[in-house]
Parts: sequence; C-alpha cells; structure tokens
Amino acid sequence: MAHLPSRRRLALAVPVVLSLTASLGFLPTAASAAPVTAPATQTATAGTLAYVVNTKVDHRTIESVKKAIAAADGTVVATYAKIGVIVVHSANPDFGAQIRAVRGVQSAGATRTAPLSLAGTTDEGAAKLISAAEAAKTASASAAAGASEPLEADQWDLRAIGADKAAEINPGSKKVTVAVIDTGVDDTHPDLAPNFSAAQSANCVGGVADTAEGAWRPYTADDYHGTHVAGEIAAARNGIGVAGVAPGVKVSSIKVSDPKDGLFYPENVVCAFVFAADHGVEITNNSYYVDPWLYNCMDDPDQKAIVDAVNRAQLYAQKKGTLNVASAGNSNHDLDSDAIVDSSSPDDSTPVTRTIDPHECFDVPTQLPGVVTVSATGVKGTKSYYSTYGLGAVDVAAPGGDRYQIPETPSANGRILSTMPNNAYGFLQGTSMASPHVAGVAALLKSTHPWASPATLQALLKAQADNPGCPAEPYDGNGDGVVDATCEGGKRVNGFFGFGVVNALRAVK
Repeated sequence: MAHLPSRRRLALAVPVVLSLTASLGFLPTAASAAPVTAPATQTATAGTLAYVVNTKVDHRTIESVKKAIAAADGTVVATYAKIGVIVVHSANPDFGAQIRAVRGVQSAGATRTAPLSLAGTTDEGAAKLISAAEAAKTASASAAAGASEPLEADQWDLRAIGADKAAEINPGSKKVTVAVIDTGVDDTHPDLAPNFSAAQSANCVGGVADTAEGAWRPYTADDYHGTHVAGEIAAARNGIGVAGVAPGVKVSSIKVSDPKDGLFYPENVVCAFVFAADHGVEITNNSYYVDPWLYNCMDDPDQKAIVDAVNRAQLYAQKKGTLNVASAGNSNHDLDSDAIVDSSSPDDSTPVTRTIDPHECFDVPTQLPGVVTVSATGVKGTKSYYSTYGLGAVDVAAPGGDRYQIPETPSANGRILSTMPNNAYGFLQGTSMASPHVAGVAALLKSTHPWASPATLQALLKAQADNPGCPAEPYDGNGDGVVDATCEGGKRVNGFFGFGVVNALRAVK
C-alpha cells in the first residue's frame, strides 16, 4: 500500500474497511480521494537535499543569511521570518557545514538523508473489505442498543471516555477547530463534510502552504490515516456511520506526507504548525513522528537543527493560542529510561541500529515542550501492548485499541472504528488513534472554556482524567508470559497513563 508511513509510527494493523452503500440507506461512495498533484517544490535533481536553516529572528540577519545561502549554492524554498526558519534546497555536499559557520545562523542541517529525487515508497498491503451484509449487521446491533449512529455499537472507545453521554450535553462548538496534521483528509466523506473547515486547510508538503481547492485531500484512498484520525475527532452525529468524540466542532486538514515515500519531513511540519497558528486553529493533532529520525539527537548537527526548527514552529503555535496534541509512539519504548535501541532510523534510506538516551534524543513533536503526549489503552483500560510510555513523558492516555483486548461488540474488534476515504469505515489501532481522542476532549474543553489558553487546556485535561494507577501484576501486554514493560509512579501520575485517561463527560460538565 503506497504512501502510508507506519508510526510504528502511525497506525498498527491492516485496516478492516466497511463500505456503507446506498442499499443500506447510506450515501453512495464518492470519488473523493482522487490523486492530488505533488507540489513543484518536490521536484529536484539527483543529489539535492532539503535543509532547515535557523537564525536569529530579525530582518537584517535573515536577509544576510539568505545571501550566504545563495553563495553556498542553496536555493531558498520558504522563509518563516516570524520564527527564523528558512527552508533550503542544495546539491552542495558541504552546504550544512558552510552555512552553520555563517554569522546569525543558530543551527542548520539536512532534513533527510536521501536526495529529494530518490525517495522510496512504502508498501503495507491492501485493505480487507467487509461485505455489506456484515456492515448491516453492525448497524442493526447499534440500532438495537439505542445508539444514534449506525455503527456506534462498535465504538467502545466513545463509551470508555463518556463521549457518547457528553454529546447529549455539549457536542462541541463550531467556533473550535482541530487541525489534523497528517496524510490528508477526505472532506467529502458524509461524516466529515458537515464539520470540515476548508478555510483552515492546506497542503504543506515541500514546506510551502498550498490552499488550492482539495489540496488537503489524500493523494489516493490508500492514504487513509488522516481521514481516520479526523473521524475520531469530529465525525458528525448525523445518522450516518460513526460519531466523533467532539461531533460539533470543526476539523481541518493540513497535509504533510510526502507523495513519494509517505514520510513526514521537518519542513512540512514547520509549515503546518505555522499555518495552523496563523489561521486560528485552536488544537492540532499530530499522530506521527517527524522523519527521517525516530529520535533526533542534539549532538548531531542535522538532527539538532530539525528539533530546533520544529520546536520554533510549535512554540509559535502555542503562543498564538494553539494546543498541540501528539501520539507517544508504537514502539513500547520507555521514554524515561537511560537507553533505547532505535533500529529504524533513518527511514528514508538505510537504517542503522543505535542506542540513544531519550533525555538527550527526542521523538519530535511529541517530546517537545508544551506538547500533550498521549499513550494508548485498550478496551480493558490497560496500556496497549505497543504503546510507548514513561514517567514524566506521558501526559494523558486515551483509547487507541489493542488486538489482544477484545470488546463485546458486534465485530468483537479491539481496534478503533472510524472514517476512511471514499465513504468507507475501518478499524485501526495505535497511539495515532489515542491522540485524536485527546484532541477531541481538548476541543470539548475549549468549547466549555473558550478563553482557556493552551497551558490551561493541558491542565484541565490532566485534572479531569481518570487514573487507574500502575497495574498490580507484572505487565504482559501480549499474553506470552514475558513482562513487556514496567510502570513507574503512583495513582496520581505514572508512566503508563500520565495523569490518567481523559474523560469527555467531565469536560462538558
């Protein structure tokens, strides 16, 4: 399956897709995920790399550095003067070293290890379709259970955090927008169209925002990740398909996945945070890590520059009133440990195995200051077997699904059901699915407390969370008899759940 990075990364397991057809009383399939042309900034000659050059934030310095960039055979692609970040392309193999020596440059480095024109592709298999009869069976079960949405009986995650009851009190305000920074969102999906904000959507691939009609959509239906995330946040309660945690708020799409390899490069994410901030977005959801490094180490000049650039952008968004929510990751890593083995980086070329200190090397954006870091839980309320964790690293937890924890639902599927491109629905699991649950609860809190700052919203998220505490028995997430993780901390805050599992019902009371 092309174009889908894995946030191993994004979501675990091949999706199970339910197509709701007109014969079942739903809207017909829409041709909504037609390929979107890749931006011109992605075209480059072999050997050309992209860079971020981070400078002092003043006009004179930025203009001086631009002249130095040209002298070093670099081409400026975008300038974010408000945060002192310049996106550059250069085929000069010494560009990074040369530009770091320029006065006013505070950090600079390549944002990838493979040339722009040599990016690879990913392949994760085809989605498995479910018959209309099976979809109808699930819809009938939802109706029998009194659920308002045809597939809601399979949404155990909504009930786990009280989102079904919260919607009866306050479904969220249309004045609140959650931007999905991801692979694009199919805004023509009937569960998303009522709440979609095109004015706050863009394609940031290449580091420059493209706001042309539909530029924010997935390249193909295989780029389903962002559409699934969007539905978890704000699928409308309209009698079609599923419901989101905050079905009354707006959702927008800021596409950042590369059309060639599906990766989320730093310049794209910088563009996304700045765009969200400048377009009045209250909350961003970030179910990814910034490629090509799972962890960016501060003793490496390229990786340091990536951390610097993305952090400047997300801090700018915070200062403009945007709360940034991010998934903790699917590697079952302890972010409070002394050493983690990373064998997946760089993921745009040949990975090498390295041992890193997560206090010195950072998963971006989730470990950046002020970002809400989210771990995942299953239907039993315990940590999902794949979820990364860590005392002092995880802020809150939310349902992300777990194939080893099976609910009593029509499909008996422990994953998360949500929207997919082309009027479809599917199950996924991952911290990618946990993060949008938190973003949705944050949107409900913002709806209830419209003047709350990002810091206040984060405090409210922690205050209203339910913390089950560390498990009494050794944690064996996959049931193979081997201890998979150790929970540190107490009932108030711990490494598995942070301050606890978010609660949508409390958010609206």
